[in-house]
Amino acid sequence: IVTAIAIGPDFASILKGLFTPSINEGNLLTIVSLIGTTVVPYNLFLHASLVSEKWNDATDLSAVRKDTIVSVFLGGLVSMSIIVAATALQSTTVSSGADVAKALEPIFGMASTYVFSIGILAAGITSAITAPLAAAYVVKGCLGWHGNMKSWSFRAVWIIILGLGVVFSSLGLKPLDIITFAQIANGLLLPVIAILLLWLVNQKNLGNYQNRNWQNVMAIMVI
Repeated sequence: IVTAIAIGPDFASILKGLFTPSINEGNLLTIVSLIGTTVVPYNLFLHASLVSEKWNDATDLSAVRKDTIVSVFLGGLVSMSIIVAATALQSTTVSSGADVAKALEPIFGMASTYVFSIGILAAGITSAITAPLAAAYVVKGCLGWHGNMKSWSFRAVWIIILGLGVVFSSLGLKPLDIITFAQIANGLLLPVIAILLLWLVNQKNLGNYQNRNWQNVMAIMVI
């Protein structure tokens, strides 16, 4: 957020872009990948699994809603700040993290490397924790395993995926293309997951907790 403010963005252009987005052949895949990395489909599985372990009664619904609203708001705020901060890279060809840090030098001077490193550390920690954890929950659900995240089978999946990430990052590969491809795949998968969720929250056996008409209208707009 500090970086986004420090580059002195044109807030009028930001507001215009929020309400009148420009989509063309040149930026379509970038837009899809940005959506895919902001609202990652596996976060839906991860959040649902964690919620079901922490809360399991209808009286907890208020806490669940607050939890979702705060999480989505903070995630959206951080993602928008990253996109605004990235406007400092318009004349820069990005092939590594060092290129990004160099583009921030006019704003942060010699501290740009440290500022960018803090950002990469935060991004790495959050991804390294949540992605393997979400995958472990998916494997657990698909294979019908019992127990919680403290079970050895659950931890094994988590550790294997985390280990693979460490190994590939240690080989000195430049994973930008792989990351972009993965985020595009996430973006394409997202509406499929959203449609499935919309179908689930309209099941009649939910009774009073079934989606209202206005909620369905909003959900269709989002999809």
